[in-house]
Amino acid sequence: MSSLLSCCLPRRDSKEQKKWKAIEELHTLPSWNTPENTLLFQGFEWHVPADGKHWARLRRALPALKSLGVDQVWLPPGCKGMDPNGNGYDIYDLYDLGEFEQKGCRRTKFGSKEELRELVDEAKALGVRLIWDAVLNHKAGADAVEACRAVKVDPERRNAEISTPVEIDAWVGFEFEGRGEQYSSMKYHAEHFSGVDWDDKSRDNAIYRILKPGGKGWAEDVSHEKGNYDYLMFADLDLSHPKVRQDLLDWGSWITKQLSLGGMRLDAAKHFSTGFQRAFVEHVRSTVSPDFFVIGEYWSGNVKDLVGYLDDMQYKVAAYDVPLVENFSKISRTRGADLRRVFDGTLVQCKPGHAVTIVTNHDTQPGQMMDTPIAPSFKLLAYALILLRQEGTPCLFYGDLYGIRANVKNPLTPACKGKLPILVRARKHFAYGEQQDYFDAPNCIGFVRYGNARHRSGLACLMSNAGPAKKRMYLGPGHGGEVWTDILQPEGQGPNVVINDRGYGEFPVEATSLCLDHAN
Repeated sequence: MSSLLSCCLPRRDSKEQKKWKAIEELHTLPSWNTPENTLLFQGFEWHVPADGKHWARLRRALPALKSLGVDQVWLPPGCKGMDPNGNGYDIYDLYDLGEFEQKGCRRTKFGSKEELRELVDEAKALGVRLIWDAVLNHKAGADAVEACRAVKVDPERRNAEISTPVEIDAWVGFEFEGRGEQYSSMKYHAEHFSGVDWDDKSRDNAIYRILKPGGKGWAEDVSHEKGNYDYLMFADLDLSHPKVRQDLLDWGSWITKQLSLGGMRLDAAKHFSTGFQRAFVEHVRSTVSPDFFVIGEYWSGNVKDLVGYLDDMQYKVAAYDVPLVENFSKISRTRGADLRRVFDGTLVQCKPGHAVTIVTNHDTQPGQMMDTPIAPSFKLLAYALILLRQEGTPCLFYGDLYGIRANVKNPLTPACKGKLPILVRARKHFAYGEQQDYFDAPNCIGFVRYGNARHRSGLACLMSNAGPAKKRMYLGPGHGGEVWTDILQPEGQGPNVVINDRGYGEFPVEATSLCLDHAN
């Protein structure tokens, strides 16, 4: 087949000839040497019902998700929070996975530990890796106040003191009476924290840095936004304290073994010591799993900050491509925006092997603190740019696949007019092999994936954020005579594209739309 295809190569377009020869070589590799695409699914949105049934919902959804191509599921922080109906970021007890009667409830918002184990068993049976959302920066819902000396800091410059030292009553006593000493005997007190935002004595809401012997303050290896961004919320853990460090390291190994985890997301990574984060990742990998996957949630729209974080972490983790989300938002809401600039200044452009690409997540969905609106007409295009291309590890959002529940009286409405599953399946079946970009017009861009030994079809993707357009793209002479159709259109309704004997097709796209073609 290789020699026949070489005879068919056109004499012009030498760059494309070389491309096609390289593709031929890839197609001759044994199929076992061509892995399937990976896909991360965020298994929650901010408003999933607080009915204790979410673990069961996810367990039932796993077979369908697996059939779409999902092989990793990011779980919410299912440890006991201050509010048992909250999303878990108000963390109370890391060692309570819905097992103990604490904070007025045994289960968490998402269910009981037994139901969580059933989800784990189903994931293992299907070969789906579970990623746990780890909240290690702070604790909330203390059992008692304790007196300690502290100083107020400027909320906009948290390395600047704005009061003399005072004695405050801080909510920093954690006894975990419902759990006792099962799994961990560690109790938390004032010396284990570096800051709080409430003095119960004066009833004052302010950011207080707790004073320690030797004058130690906030961690230095954190974001320098607001002077020093160690403090985020609730009672801020002092990760330099030996007992705190050891308890969290032990927890990392414990929960990974308990739930057979394949990875973790480190919540609020810009707010706690990167030195500790490195130690935590190294500890779990050395004690449980050397290929443990970790995402640091370092939320910054400046790619230099993200690369700096990855440098500090010695590239032991991945990070969310926040600049790409912001580009999607800006382009989607700017008439005539230049699509060719969509990857400018993004993590996936400069560090693709460490970029987790998203369109929406629980923090950026409507109504949340980091709400980053993306015009509905553009969302399918944005998903095509993360799901169908070579670069990055894409993450599909629960709220986009199933719909967001907040203030919805009628049935949930999935994003992208229900077409998102088609893109996800296209990733599973067609988005493989070498990639050729056609970023040659400001309002119409496209790309081709050429397939590999196991997935030979490949695909052609074209998008417009203005009027209808056409683009001539090269598939290779091996596809000559094939008829390609847009799988986003109902069967028989999309235009047919015939690939000529030189391997080119003239692909059309409607106004402000996306077409996704592959061979019939």
